Amino acid sequence: MLLKIKRVPTVVSNHQKDETAEEEEGEGCGRNILSKCCINEARLPLYTCKPAEENVTFLESLLLGEWEDRFQRGLFRYDVTACETKVIPGKYGFIAQLNEGRHLKKRPTEFRVDKVLQPFDANKFNFTKVSPEELLFQFEADMPLDADNSPSVVAINVSPIEYGHVLLIPRVLDCLPQRIDHKSLLLALHMAVEAANPYFRVGYNSLGAFATINHLHFQAYYLAMPFPIEKAHSLKISTTNDGVRISKLMSYPVRGLLFAGGNSIKELSDTVSNASVCLQNNNIPFNILISDSGKRIFLLPQCYAEKQALGGVSSELLDTQVNPAVWEMSGHMVLKRKKDYEGATEEKAWSLLAEVSLSEERFKEVITMIFEATGCNGEEEEQSSIDGDFIRVHCCHSVKEEAVSN
Repeated sequence: MLLKIKRVPTVVSNHQKDETAEEEEGEGCGRNILSKCCINEARLPLYTCKPAEENVTFLESLLLGEWEDRFQRGLFRYDVTACETKVIPGKYGFIAQLNEGRHLKKRPTEFRVDKVLQPFDANKFNFTKVSPEELLFQFEADMPLDADNSPSVVAINVSPIEYGHVLLIPRVLDCLPQRIDHKSLLLALHMAVEAANPYFRVGYNSLGAFATINHLHFQAYYLAMPFPIEKAHSLKISTTNDGVRISKLMSYPVRGLLFAGGNSIKELSDTVSNASVCLQNNNIPFNILISDSGKRIFLLPQCYAEKQALGGVSSELLDTQVNPAVWEMSGHMVLKRKKDYEGATEEKAWSLLAEVSLSEERFKEVITMIFEATGCNGEEEEQSSIDGDFIRVHCCHSVKEEAVSN
């Protein structure tokens, strides 16, 4: 059965059009179609990752310097620094932001939500149609660069959620669809490591999990406070042969997995990539949060869009027009109406995220799939909790698996 939902697409580029509008023809060189010559003429700064033994990084100063330059040039649709933000009172510290600039008086567009893997469609908006002035710099994992390869670029999101909100677009001219591959996820993880700031997070939304542009991209921004998901307890359920620990979130409204450790960031990235490819191939929508300067990665399967398409979401939740993508699932609630912001409570945030989560039974099935994809088996469980700046690990040899409370 074909499942679709209607939503107003987020405008991430000043050259983005209504999907119902007829697209202009033409390629490159002044016709709003990016090409290699346009990128070369833009003379973008090039950032390549430092060797592991070096402690100096300047990614943050480069990113924020270029972002501020585009802000001063008026390329953003609104001033995100003027948006109200507060921590919702309660145990979990959900964060609410009032972002009325993201609410567009445009006709909602239909999005298919029953297919995580869809082919790239050049007739729809994609990142080859952004203006070169929206590009900040080229970001590559290492040197030397092959002149024949498509560059990976960092661009502004013209509808920012927070300060420094950018898009990482791997191999932009290759026109890759929105799906995880090992090389691209490793590039995103490198970006989090290079930023060297725990308040800089990198996120990913699959199709069916509120990605609306089917051109491979990650998002990232700064927010100088901990996300609720980062403070959530977790229960270790397995360890890969490469030392990557796999845990499941406990006492959090969204059921999800946490990946950490490993002998290298590539091994951590490869494990998450294997799990993500497994979800893609099994048509399970998901979101990824890269946290703690690349030390932890959260993998969050979800079913909200499917519920919405089947009429299983209440009109009260739909009226908020909140699209629970990676940031919302991590506890940063981006609200578009003042009454929702003023009336935000922990109970309401929990209620929304509980609708996003897979059922306990379905989540167990997903864990089994992921174990097969990563070559893992279940093992003795260890429950960890974050207490201030310290992580306490408790060995629980007889602990029963705790269901996430609703």
